[in-house]
Amino acid sequence: MSDVVLINPFEIDPKDEAAVIAFWERAAEHLRRQPGFVDTRLHRAIAPGARFPLINVATWRSTGAFQAATADPAFRALVGPERDRFPHHPGLYEVIRT
Repeated sequence: MSDVVLINPFEIDPKDEAAVIAFWERAAEHLRRQPGFVDTRLHRAIAPGARFPLINVATWRSTGAFQAATADPAFRALVGPERDRFPHHPGLYEVIRT
């Protein structure tokens, strides 16, 4: 079974960037300790005015591992207060060509 890739673009106001990065760092620190986690990287758009100024790309061993990690009550409590404050659009993908 191949790893799955999470692509999670954040649709935020540029003035919120520091708060979003802090939010991402808290979530990433927790998720790094979960079974099935491989890696994560947060990307910043180079061009001003990009629809998605920040995009998280993470790799997980399986869809189930990602779903279990994000359904965990401890994770939900950690991200809950800010999850809706920063619009984001997570999706899991599989590599089909290289």
